[in-house]
Amino acid sequence: MSAVLDHHDHAHDDHHDHAPSGWRRWVYATNHKDIGTLYLLFSFTMLIAGGILALLIRAELFQPGLQLVNPELFNQLTTMHGLIMVFGAIMPGFVGFANWMIPLQIGAADMAFARMNNFSFWLMIPAGLTLMGSFFMPGGAPAAGWTLYAPLTLQMGPSMDAGIFALHVLGASSIMGSINIIVTILNMRAPGMTLMKMPMFSWTWLITAYLLIAVMPVLAGAITMTLTDRHFGTSFFNPAGGGDPVMYQHIATMLIAVPTAVKIFNWIATMWQGSMTFETPMLFAVGFIFVFTMGGFTGLILAMAPIDIQLQDTYYVVAHFHYVLVAGSLYAMFAGYYYWSPKWTGVMYNETRGKIHFWWSLIAFNVTFFPMHFLGLAGMPRRYADYPMQFADFNALASIGGFAFGLAQVYFFFFIVLPCMMGKGEKAPQSPWEGAEGLEWEVPSPAPFHTFETPPRLNAAANKVIG
Repeated sequence: MSAVLDHHDHAHDDHHDHAPSGWRRWVYATNHKDIGTLYLLFSFTMLIAGGILALLIRAELFQPGLQLVNPELFNQLTTMHGLIMVFGAIMPGFVGFANWMIPLQIGAADMAFARMNNFSFWLMIPAGLTLMGSFFMPGGAPAAGWTLYAPLTLQMGPSMDAGIFALHVLGASSIMGSINIIVTILNMRAPGMTLMKMPMFSWTWLITAYLLIAVMPVLAGAITMTLTDRHFGTSFFNPAGGGDPVMYQHIATMLIAVPTAVKIFNWIATMWQGSMTFETPMLFAVGFIFVFTMGGFTGLILAMAPIDIQLQDTYYVVAHFHYVLVAGSLYAMFAGYYYWSPKWTGVMYNETRGKIHFWWSLIAFNVTFFPMHFLGLAGMPRRYADYPMQFADFNALASIGGFAFGLAQVYFFFFIVLPCMMGKGEKAPQSPWEGAEGLEWEVPSPAPFHTFETPPRLNAAANKVIG
């Protein structure tokens, strides 16, 4: 294996093995590991930015009356919180994992289109800055809600156009990343790594990449139609001109429950009667199933039209999609970070701190969002900066939980991520997890700058390098 991974004994190969240094290493990065790191750092930065907006929302809602912001700014905060979290934190975060892990898992030297990989990342920086900078435009940031439904999008100021432009750029980045992932997986697998032997993570990204290529042009089309409605006299979503404002939002909510339920039974059946140990990655995986299942059940309730007449646009909806999105995305990414960070950094994270982060996050998350179910059932509408006194106690509880959840992520960065990045901690072995299989555990920890430059020879199961 050393012949495949480590060419340090060959003098003529030295210039391949030494990583570039200084700012050029990152600005001109074409190595999949460096670009993965850039995506993950950008994602966490946007997570904190979106989280600060969320905490401003919760600070305003801590008690009845207007405390900190006016209703218009409140709507800007809710809109930008959603857009930044989905397009700035969650999507780039998963692309970061894809960049880091897919070449390692399939035995490829790098991603198929290394320079396009660099371009797709650096497109995100101006897009993210444009989104954040919209707060400083005339009239403030978009306040149409993060779903950007008409007719509110037709009534916004110039920041709406900036937001549409930023989403176009982020969409182009996603499409480029998806093409890269598909080509890498289909064309660059090591000999013997058939699709049916490929790890589940790479499979999920292959499917996701195809879905992104299918849906991002649809989103781009919808927001372009919004743009032409705003400036060029079209009436796609304007009923006064024969358009249909509901056309933007036609989604079959009930259907999503079937494959989701199948997945949950899959995960539980996989764990059933298994010999499990509960280190931090497994805690987040199990916590994910618990929280995600709750979100799935509330989604079923919202999909029933007679009930949804009462619950639509209440805090029940806010509780539902945060249970799905935070669990389905953030908890999964935390599990992935704890599982793979020894391979990335070469040191083991502090297990005690990891467990503190898990329990702190899980408890604070439920304290924040579980009371919102009761607020919604009692009739509190979402996107309101003020509310009657009857909703005060649950809102105060949710705000306290929200600040605790935010602090948990600051703790995660400063006491878990940073020490690992600085190399502080017990040295990670090549394969730190008992029973872990896959080519990523066949390379040293930390993973060398160049891996699998020569296609590796694999065993029959394609999970071990044999030469």
